[in-house]
Amino acid sequence: MCAEIADTKSWIANRIKRDQISKYMEGDNDFINDEEIIGKLENNKRVDSKEIRDILDKSMAVETLSPDETAALLNVTDKNMLDEMASTASKIKKKVYDNRIVTFAPLYLANLCVNSCLYCGFRKENKDEKRRVLALDEVKKETEVLAGKIGHKRLIVVYGEHPVTDIDYMTSSIKQIYDVKVKTKNGYGSIRRANVNAAPLSIEDLKKLKEVGIGTFQVFQETYHHKTYQEVHPAGTIKSDYRWRLYCMHRSMEAGIDDVGIGALFGLYDWKFEVMGLLYHARELEEKFGIGPHTISFPRLEPASNSPITQDPKYKVRDDDFKKLVTVIRLAVPYTGMIITARESAQMRRETFSLGCTQTDASTRIGIGAYSDRYTEQEKERQQFLLGDTRSLDDVIREFAEMGYITSFCTAGYRCGRTGKCIMNLLKTGKEGQFCKLNAILTFREWLDDFGSKETKIAGEKIINKEIKEVKKLMPEFYTKLMEDYKRVENGERDIYF
Repeated sequence: MCAEIADTKSWIANRIKRDQISKYMEGDNDFINDEEIIGKLENNKRVDSKEIRDILDKSMAVETLSPDETAALLNVTDKNMLDEMASTASKIKKKVYDNRIVTFAPLYLANLCVNSCLYCGFRKENKDEKRRVLALDEVKKETEVLAGKIGHKRLIVVYGEHPVTDIDYMTSSIKQIYDVKVKTKNGYGSIRRANVNAAPLSIEDLKKLKEVGIGTFQVFQETYHHKTYQEVHPAGTIKSDYRWRLYCMHRSMEAGIDDVGIGALFGLYDWKFEVMGLLYHARELEEKFGIGPHTISFPRLEPASNSPITQDPKYKVRDDDFKKLVTVIRLAVPYTGMIITARESAQMRRETFSLGCTQTDASTRIGIGAYSDRYTEQEKERQQFLLGDTRSLDDVIREFAEMGYITSFCTAGYRCGRTGKCIMNLLKTGKEGQFCKLNAILTFREWLDDFGSKETKIAGEKIINKEIKEVKKLMPEFYTKLMEDYKRVENGERDIYF
């Protein structure tokens, strides 16, 4: 036991590479200036409607907004102007991503952690947490359920920060996930894109993730406010180092992982400040690497086991403010994918899709081993926080279809080289939406045939027929090839894409 403790302490002590922070900095300050952000929020309170409409025109041109422009939008209170902002956000989503929603499932592989985050059920001091790390055969079982019974093609694989789940475990588990193939009704089920949500890694470790073929690499700053960050991440832990976390996406880009996901945990500090922090982060990546974030996430703080600060948070985000922040993120960083998770209720998720959200999870379980085990989903001692929407993927997809959205299971982009700068350019010009429309039709047909219930097939086929008519009208040069590939899918061929 003493040797194990000593090894863990040594692992912690060598985790942070100082030179992999300072190399990206200009002088002694990082790119988040708290006073500057607060000042811009204060100085942009009196902006007239013409100026707001000029800002909206810039968003419609798929240009990243400036801090002053974003602050102005955050300060809008006039209902008519808020409605105009929401309408513009919806138009931008349609322009950039067309009429589709991407679905995925989170897969938690362990709940061991060396950190002490005050808002998290996984923190090391929580003695009520039932600790577990999935062995590779258990990872296989979880993946078989997700890919073979539910029908997911994308996962976000979630790791804590602990020597037991270091980079060797991460790469081995990713390989195991990709190796799974399960026979289905008409084809086979497999995971085609494994995104990763993990603690900040070194450039060397990130290169290893790149080699095993991960999709997007996510690290959320949690809060961009320096003082609050220190308060909720106790000193002496790895996570207490604000800048090691802040510059992780820089290291990811340098390591060759050019699809990165950023986010903030709304409720730790003032939500307007956090939106500004996300904007500054996106602009920093654009300036340094020419590539902004592939996705932005905006989870709200939810109750967690033995975490008093999550029960009645000082900065709790009201529903109307949440919808506003979603709108402003879409307007401020118009090209990015926006992820709303099952933390939110079904109703809130319905309302935010029209405001700009493009991705969501479904059939979600966040306990360790939860997909292959039978247990009550909200069993708090096995998961990180409580969920707001636990509906099945089939139920969610049917609702999307009834709302007029097509569910896309496309993973073609990263296999065709449409990542990083390439996909940023395609998104900003609206061309990526064309590829996505075609691939959404093919992959949705595949999912309906392999996994869809009778009711969902009826609703889904109505959307497919509508989308095919749009292709014939708007993209006639692709229509013949689309229908040839569509027939191949109907005949049982799988994983066909443009």
